[in-house]
Amino acid sequence: MNHLPTNISADVWTGRTDHTERRSSFRYHQIVEQVDLQAWQAAEGSTCAIIGFECDEGVRRNQGRIGAAQAPNAIRQALASLPWKRGEGDRLVDVGNIRCEGEKLEEAQVELGEAVSAILSKSAKPVILGGGHETLYGHYLGVRKHIGADASLGVINIDAHFDLRSYEQQPSSGTMFRQILENDKHSRYFVLGIQRFGNTQELFDKADELGARYIYEEEMTNERMADILTAVSDFISQHDHVMLTLCTDVLNAAFAPGVSAPSPFGLSPMVVRSLIRTVAAHEKTLSFDICEVNPVLDENGRTVKLGAYLTNEAIMTLLGGDIYDTST
Repeated sequence: MNHLPTNISADVWTGRTDHTERRSSFRYHQIVEQVDLQAWQAAEGSTCAIIGFECDEGVRRNQGRIGAAQAPNAIRQALASLPWKRGEGDRLVDVGNIRCEGEKLEEAQVELGEAVSAILSKSAKPVILGGGHETLYGHYLGVRKHIGADASLGVINIDAHFDLRSYEQQPSSGTMFRQILENDKHSRYFVLGIQRFGNTQELFDKADELGARYIYEEEMTNERMADILTAVSDFISQHDHVMLTLCTDVLNAAFAPGVSAPSPFGLSPMVVRSLIRTVAAHEKTLSFDICEVNPVLDENGRTVKLGAYLTNEAIMTLLGGDIYDTST
């Protein structure tokens, strides 16, 4: 790796303490271990590794509202006081942040990919805190490097937007999935939460041309969740490996006002929670990222807190076991 992730200040992982010795009373800040990715040995037991991507250059290029580069540490701070609900053998490590310097998006994405690949090589599951949704492309580079060129990869995106714009001029937060699908014949794409009026007809046509599967936002109701989760499980079964990405602008703006592109329509947190639980619980799922949380635009920290809670769902489920019943 050309640039190792930067360390996280100790005051980011601080929070309420109920007990200093009883693990059953511990919270995230009492469990998380800050490690040097290069020196860290292979993980023992079930381990999730947090890595942040301080970047919104892709959002800027896509004419969105910047500020998501501040999200990784903000989400950490919101996670810090959440109760830790795992056993003795389960670990959470934090390897730091990759930072995009100026307009060097492509270089930063490569660096993130190297870090994600390194985490996977140590038998841990990466949890990436974006950043704009351009985070996803670095996430993908790391997963693809780890699994090899010929393995089939299912990319599941919980998002209001396809992000299939042209990258002929330059990549952005709106181009990543087209970059993947046009250059990787072993990857397939499934989007959950697509908004009919959040995407042009050209983007719907491109999605169909590239073989993307998608479910509309208005179809994703609690009453239909059983059928939706069956479709997700079927998609997973068709691939060797799966990666999961969440763009928080998929959420109704009443719950998540602090995003680059808020919408009065959108999914409820409970629907997104069910999707995360189902995908993250599957043995083929390697990793998770959360993107587009924007603390600069947030109201009373609501979006940051919701982002932390959804990240917690991913971590708890990726670690395995029967804490959640993902069949409902």
